[in-house]
Amino acid sequence: MDQAAGTGLSGETRRYRVEGMDCGSCAAKIETALARVEGVGDVAVSATAGTLRLRVAPAMRPQAEDAVRALGFGLVPIEATTPAVAERETPFWREPKARLTLACALGLALAAALGWAFPEIEDIAWTAAMLIGLVPIARRAVSAARAGSPFTIETLMSIAAIGAVIIGETQEAAIVVLLFLVGEMLEGVAAGRARAGIRSLAALVPKTALLEIDASGTTRSVAADTLAPGDVILVRPGDRIPADGTVLAGESAVDEAPVTGESVPKPKAPGAGVFAGTINTDAALRVTVAAEPQDNTIARVVRLVAEAQEAKAPMERFIDRFARVYTPGVLVVAALVALLPPLVAGGDWSEWVYKGLAILLIGCPCALVISTPAAIAAGLAAGARNGLLIKGGAVLETLGRVDTVAIDKTGTLTQGRPIVTDVVPLNATAEGVVADAAALEAASSHPIARAILAEAAARDIAVRPAIGVMALGGKGVKGRLDRRALFLGSPAAASAIAPLDEETRARIADLEGEGKSVVVLLVAERPAGLIAVRDEPRADAETGLRALERLGVSPLMLTGDNAATAERVAGQLGIPARAGLLPQDKMRIVEELKSQGRIVAKVGDGINDAPALAAAHVGIAMGGGTDVALETGDAAALEGRVADVARMIRLSRDTLANIRQNIAVALGLKGVLLVTTLLGITGLWPAILADTGATVLVTLNAMRLIGAGKRA
Repeated sequence: MDQAAGTGLSGETRRYRVEGMDCGSCAAKIETALARVEGVGDVAVSATAGTLRLRVAPAMRPQAEDAVRALGFGLVPIEATTPAVAERETPFWREPKARLTLACALGLALAAALGWAFPEIEDIAWTAAMLIGLVPIARRAVSAARAGSPFTIETLMSIAAIGAVIIGETQEAAIVVLLFLVGEMLEGVAAGRARAGIRSLAALVPKTALLEIDASGTTRSVAADTLAPGDVILVRPGDRIPADGTVLAGESAVDEAPVTGESVPKPKAPGAGVFAGTINTDAALRVTVAAEPQDNTIARVVRLVAEAQEAKAPMERFIDRFARVYTPGVLVVAALVALLPPLVAGGDWSEWVYKGLAILLIGCPCALVISTPAAIAAGLAAGARNGLLIKGGAVLETLGRVDTVAIDKTGTLTQGRPIVTDVVPLNATAEGVVADAAALEAASSHPIARAILAEAAARDIAVRPAIGVMALGGKGVKGRLDRRALFLGSPAAASAIAPLDEETRARIADLEGEGKSVVVLLVAERPAGLIAVRDEPRADAETGLRALERLGVSPLMLTGDNAATAERVAGQLGIPARAGLLPQDKMRIVEELKSQGRIVAKVGDGINDAPALAAAHVGIAMGGGTDVALETGDAAALEGRVADVARMIRLSRDTLANIRQNIAVALGLKGVLLVTTLLGITGLWPAILADTGATVLVTLNAMRLIGAGKRA
């Protein structure tokens, strides 16, 4: 239930960085504690990102924060204008955990010396050394129990250590506590490395910028986070660009690899857009700032990835549910091992209690709980560093099961830069047809609109924007100019408004037979002219489609274009196609594929494909860092290549394989230690060392995914 809503108080969404949260068990304790605070709802905790998001009634915010701090965690509020990840983390040796570990280690060293010098107080010395580390652990166990989490790793550790002292194993109890603290510290180091993946992306934006302060071009160095839209900055060769913007003057090549993963620098001329964090390579550029620092592409990517890491995948939710049953189950098994053999078979109490305590430590769930979120977080970060934005673990998990990809034609399979090949006047001059069509398309960024505007510019036609312009989804656009009603759209849509004579229909058929797309201009509901455009397949499209097929994924082209043009492009690329589709038709086809048991991804520009993107199991928006590409769909490819879809699917499958490896390591080590403990081969300290080692191993194994998204 949404508790914030349930109290009748208005809730506000708050985000925090959580200091000291290094594993999934920590996140589970925070979730449980906050669930008991009135006025709190929509809690999302990410151990891998180290963040907490919740909706809380303002009056209850201090109580919610206190509930988290009572568990031993620190909270740092994340404001809208601050990064979602810390710019740099405190070195691990300066953390409270490291200081406690050092104190405990010194205590053990002193206990060893005292035990050697005064054997009669050896047990007292080891017990005192153990208490240095155990008291803080036991306090956390009590706090967690009060907050609704009685079965935590701290509880298991406390029971095991105290039990070991009771049966006289004081030295081993002290060593186990020290190993536990060392393990916690190593988990913190591993978690820090995991967070460094996305933090390195945020660090791409330079701290300073050269701001032009007068008309003569004089510059001064200012903090990049003080730049505002409209400011003009100078970017020297070799410098990173400090803000999203538009090139005002200069020509150069910009290395966009840090943001989009594109390995070849892109040429930039006046009017071209640039991203913050990319590198100017050849010549100086004057750039007009287009976005606030907190709204540049990298900042939005970081926010999206942080939010994605907070959204749990189905597999992660299953592991969490399993862990909640697993830990109490381990307690029961440990009790049975400790009690049954002595009671039933007359076994030695010390021996079997010792084995029961070791099983308690084997049952620590940290490695198991972190196995899935660590891999998912690494997969999301790997994608983000290569221009592949995947919005959450659930999407990442689904991508790996995709077997059919429905792909839009224009701009995805084709270059998206069509050119006008024919202007056929019917009841107007050729210049008049182009002028009226350009008037309707003056504010549009659609590829055909850009082609018509380019044709108007080539003919030196001054474009006067039409008024009352309205896009008609999948049909065309209408508006008014000089009191004349204008319509520009597909032949089918135009003929529904004004009948086309036989000669006009034949001319349209001829143009479409040549693989061209035709739009019809109507003026006052009378045919005024035809405009034909042609778009060629992208150079990388065929390579990307073959990559999909090698993954066992079937591509299908969906387009609103005519059948002849669709067949020409599909034939060149070697894939099936469905043509003449309206947006609702594309959605219907996606639903048909789903009804056949297919797992469908829909790939489009995020503008005209919204219904189909929403209907698919995964909607993938393509676009070079545009707002639409970032905000629409379940995933986005900033570079907009078909090969990026194959990379997403491969990254997902690599992530799922990594999760299986992590679970196998976590459970496998526990299984081996369980057998060796029952056989009397291993004891307490190997048990805790195995859990710590497994936690670090699965985290480091997940980090291998950071390189999995790199371009081939």
